[in-house]
Amino acid sequence: MKTVLVFVALFLTTNVVLAQSTMPPTPPNLEVGKPAPEFTLPYATRDSISRSPLKLSDFAEKRNVILAFYPADWSGGCTKEVCTMRDDFNNLEKLNAEILAISGDYVYSHFEWAKHHNLPFKLLSDHSHDVAKAYSSYNERSGMNRRTIFVVDKQGKIAYADLQYSVADNEDFNRLKEALGQLK
Repeated sequence: MKTVLVFVALFLTTNVVLAQSTMPPTPPNLEVGKPAPEFTLPYATRDSISRSPLKLSDFAEKRNVILAFYPADWSGGCTKEVCTMRDDFNNLEKLNAEILAISGDYVYSHFEWAKHHNLPFKLLSDHSHDVAKAYSSYNERSGMNRRTIFVVDKQGKIAYADLQYSVADNEDFNRLKEALGQLK
């Protein structure tokens, strides 16, 4: 059993590193000020698996949306990323931000992971990676999402993009909060 766990940890770590490599330039359709690609995805929270999918346009005119693409539930870097957002959740809410974390994992994994880490936001399941591809956040080589961040303003336009978001320190997270602070 110990060997299996070590193998799974090594596999996830290798794929997460591959998911972060080979970053393409920002496509013109994803530049700040452009309309954000619409999507509809199933999701889970720490309390349940939703029966109704979520649409990005559900937040139009209501809240700014943080789209946090990440490689995989249960991996070290991804856990650090979502727990950082969890730990600063109240401040992000004060900035009128809704967090939508997106990976290719199934909603069942999202539900257990959100419950385990007490995550107060939605985890969306993009198993086909169609949404990640639309946001240039998918790595063909690894078959997983890259760690990227987008902020979509209340008008449905991209207000901030970080295609090389890092969890090595809080620098990128602080830049994200600064960008949110500049939105009304």
